Amino acid sequence: MPATKKPVRYAHSEGHTDICYGQQGKYMITCGADGDVRVWEGLEDDDPKTIAMGDRIHAVAAKNDRLLTGTDSNTVQAHTFPDGVPDGILARFTAPVTHLVFSDSGKLLAAGAGDFNIRVLETAEDDSSAQYLLQGHQAPVLSVAVDPEDKYLASSSCDGTVAVWNIKEKSRVQSWSLLPKSSDVSVAKTLCRLSWQPTTGKYLAVPVEKEVQLFAKDTWEKEVTLTDESIEQPISLVAWSPSGVLLAGACIDGSILVWDMSSKNCVERVKHDKDLTICGLVWNPANGTELAYTDVQGQLGLVENIAPETSNKQVPAASADDPMAAMFDGDDDFLLSAGDHDDGSHSNAALDPDDDDSMPVPTQRKRGKANIFDDDDDVSMGADSVSMKLTADLLDDTDSISGLPVHPPPTPVYQGPKPTPLQPAFQPGSTPLSLAHRFMVWNSVGVVKCYNSEEENSIDIEFHDTSVHHSMHVTNHLNHTLATMSAEAVLLACESTDDSPSKLVCLHFSSWDNSKEWTTAMTDGEDIQVLAIGQGWVAVATDKRLVRVWTVAGIQKDVISIPGPVVAMAAYGTQLFVVYHMGTGIPGDQYLGAQLLEVCGRRKRRVLEGHLPINPRSTLTWIGFSAEGTPVTYDSAGVVRMLNRGLGYSWTPVANTRSYCKGKSDNYWLVGVNENPQQLRCIPCKGSTFPPVLPRPAVTVLPFQVPLCELSTDKSQLEESFIRSRLFSGHFQFLSAQGWEVDELAQTEVQREQDDTLMKLFALACKADRECRAAELCELMDVNRLNFAIKYASRIKRMALAEFLNDLARRKAEEEAGEQQEEEEEAEEQDFRGYLDAQKNHIETEWSQPSTPSVLRSSGSSRLVQGRGYREEEEDEEVMEMGEDGEEEAEDIRAE
Repeated sequence: MPATKKPVRYAHSEGHTDICYGQQGKYMITCGADGDVRVWEGLEDDDPKTIAMGDRIHAVAAKNDRLLTGTDSNTVQAHTFPDGVPDGILARFTAPVTHLVFSDSGKLLAAGAGDFNIRVLETAEDDSSAQYLLQGHQAPVLSVAVDPEDKYLASSSCDGTVAVWNIKEKSRVQSWSLLPKSSDVSVAKTLCRLSWQPTTGKYLAVPVEKEVQLFAKDTWEKEVTLTDESIEQPISLVAWSPSGVLLAGACIDGSILVWDMSSKNCVERVKHDKDLTICGLVWNPANGTELAYTDVQGQLGLVENIAPETSNKQVPAASADDPMAAMFDGDDDFLLSAGDHDDGSHSNAALDPDDDDSMPVPTQRKRGKANIFDDDDDVSMGADSVSMKLTADLLDDTDSISGLPVHPPPTPVYQGPKPTPLQPAFQPGSTPLSLAHRFMVWNSVGVVKCYNSEEENSIDIEFHDTSVHHSMHVTNHLNHTLATMSAEAVLLACESTDDSPSKLVCLHFSSWDNSKEWTTAMTDGEDIQVLAIGQGWVAVATDKRLVRVWTVAGIQKDVISIPGPVVAMAAYGTQLFVVYHMGTGIPGDQYLGAQLLEVCGRRKRRVLEGHLPINPRSTLTWIGFSAEGTPVTYDSAGVVRMLNRGLGYSWTPVANTRSYCKGKSDNYWLVGVNENPQQLRCIPCKGSTFPPVLPRPAVTVLPFQVPLCELSTDKSQLEESFIRSRLFSGHFQFLSAQGWEVDELAQTEVQREQDDTLMKLFALACKADRECRAAELCELMDVNRLNFAIKYASRIKRMALAEFLNDLARRKAEEEAGEQQEEEEEAEEQDFRGYLDAQKNHIETEWSQPSTPSVLRSSGSSRLVQGRGYREEEEDEEVMEMGEDGEEEAEDIRAE
């Protein structure tokens, strides 16, 4: 059966891509130039697990529950598998790591780098610190391979040599000059990936030009050369099948060939659909018939059903001269060879002669076909005699039942949809913890950066506006992992350890006293996961599903329970925006909920609670507030959504950053949103998900666009402009209600733009002979603008429309007059109520009238409700009490 080539699919951005298998073939693991590692359950997996590294990744290797990557940061980084939790740095080089490989036993890890060095690490737990440094190459290392006995290591280099090293002795035992020389891996003609034959390591396979040369171990003599007439370009990679029977090679023109070592013939030939260079090639260790590969465009492919040449041969047909051959054509061979596995054991059970359903069962005694006719003279034996003899021989064996294979009952397997893993909590505006240098937060106030290396572990705090505060450098002695900042303070938080609890540190630089810092510890077993800081208060969300609120000076104010595990949190003014998991979503989706709370001020309330929409098969990547105080979300699909207060606190998509990306792996990292002017501030990430810390990335501004239909038409463009303007102008009313000063000129300008847009839509509707549509547009206009529409309709001879609009203008004028009258009446009623409240609350006290005796004030107040006359008598008595010096005060009392 010929091999089957599956269509390639997108895996990473354009560039070098590596691949390996994990957990004995259960997962395919790829890495690429976008700085991500993706874990695939199969080629059809549309939602692979992604582990963000942030750097360009050149090599990946996996063994058991450990995942290793070689990155541009000149390190070999370890992660747990399949969780992807950072597990330290195993080795450091002075140049990027170019290749990684585990030995078959899993005890050794070999890594080659661009600094000409090779490091071999013992990964066993009892001796994890042992390393062997192999030096001798005069150019960057192309590939490394460890023999199955963990004794030798083979390497290829850009200096044109292929070398064999004794690992324990750190010495070179053999070297060949087989390759063209180059200055770097990126410009090398081939990658020259070497491979040892599994189990014994008998041969070392080396790709040399258009052939594969096999060198015998210990003698290091070239014994076999494999090639094929179809090869047109040099072979770059070779890989042995797990059984060691097949050897695969990949050429730089996209050709993949498989040789059978028993016959030395090429048994499979596969060509890449686009003739792209293959840069990753690996066999599935579980079955040995599946070959996975990656190309320089970041695509993943698969070849299935690869079999040795011997298994493809047809069984010869029975000869016509042998009449008995058809009787034993192979279908009945089990009757004659059932005893091949005889272990000498016998059962005491006998066949029941009275059982009509009983039938002869093959014995475990080994027989040949010729044994039945061992008497050459008895050729005339009939078919009945043959059957009787065979039956008698079978009945002689009483262990026939034990000879049959025993199959356990099938175990029930769940075939339904798998639950989607819950998205972990994240700090908005931060990059992953796995990065050595990362952004702890980037927001509209400033940037907090963390540097974690062998030399230092520090935090740099920078402000966009240096008049707020100068930059700060903080030693990260508590190993802070979370940060956020405002114009008042900076918050830092660390995880709990075996010796200390999780802690919150507030750098209150706006404090007017000398105490600029305070610290508080969480309860035992409680870890801080997200931070937020508002105006005069701070909040943390913990893994106990609690939100704790302090004042910025350190007073504990509130403890709030949230319905599910926290995902992210943001704050603005008195508002707190919390996103959490509401449960397990449908396959591939996150089921998120959101709460919008007013945690400070006169009105503490819950403004919003409900489901938070994101795109299908995506995750939440950022939440925050616009500069005007409107909640905003951003998901991994690139969709930006804004809370629409004018439509029942619903969410409206206002932008899609993917439409501005040039490559499939390009992304925009959101850092801020403005409603007036309408700006989406992002950092472009070329071929990655997160920006690098150094050099400092530049911020770009993207426009907003509501996703309406047929945006290429003038009508849809005007409709989009009107809807977006009306949505973004909602913050004026919100800020006024919050007591903020509103720029009236800006508000008037926005209203004028909306009116102009409506008039343009009205003109388009009239030109398209859509009078009903034009009338609907006029419903959105005020009376003044409606008069312009009437004049326009009259000028273009739309008299019926002008008459309808005239009636509409009359109704609107009446409605506006009625509304204005109601507002005036409400204002008068409010003033009257205020006057009554003021009269009711006017109570004289000893603080307001310090010179009046308490007895007189008490008697006077008791008679206050009995009439004006009593009040006058009271005033006369007070005048007499106060004397001449109190006459002016008495006059004031009468006037009041």
